[in-house]
Amino acid sequence: MSSDNPPVSILLVDDDEINNFISIKLIRKAIENADIKACLNGRFAIDQLSEIQKDHPEKLPDFILLDINMPIMNGWEFLDEYKRLNIDPLGKSKIYIISSSVFSNDISKARSYPLVRNFVSKPLSVEKIKEMLAGEIQN
Repeated sequence: MSSDNPPVSILLVDDDEINNFISIKLIRKAIENADIKACLNGRFAIDQLSEIQKDHPEKLPDFILLDINMPIMNGWEFLDEYKRLNIDPLGKSKIYIISSSVFSNDISKARSYPLVRNFVSKPLSVEKIKEMLAGEIQN
């Protein structure tokens, strides 16, 4: 995807630092002009997003890639808190569940959240990232 466009901001919310490192490398291969930040749990992500919403709502990320199984605040709790706090009333951020879970109830639960665009199975690949974000990013 071309780097002539403004940066695509992505918030990766996953407690696995090695997985985050790999995901960031893959996202950068798929999207040349990606601005990626990572949070190691949902609570930290909610706190950061709340600050952004309060001070500069236009700087909310374009995409949130959210793991389900994390300590302190898991993905489901993150989604509930995100909605409760009305962090993104204009719907700027597109949320994707990125999980190694193969349980059909997790996939169904993800689809029951209007905030969630889709459920993507780990491991990520350049192809999965391009497919996930195709049509979402203006070329």
